[in-house]
Amino acid sequence: MPRFKPPKTKKCVKKRFKISAGGKVMRSRAGRRHLAGSKNAKRLRSIGKEVRVDHTDTHRITQALPYSHRG
Repeated sequence: MPRFKPPKTKKCVKKRFKISAGGKVMRSRAGRRHLAGSKNAKRLRSIGKEVRVDHTDTHRITQALPYSHRG
């Protein structure tokens, strides 16, 4: 009889997203890696903050992170 295999965590999703304490899926913004000299300070500060993932993608991301559901 085959053994039950637990769900695996997708490592690429684990590195890109995190689940907040309230259960929201958070991501970092793009555009911070290089060419920062041509961007003003206000723009770089806003790029540095994490933002919430769109609600249409949250189910797919939480399925790839089976052990990080809060609550």
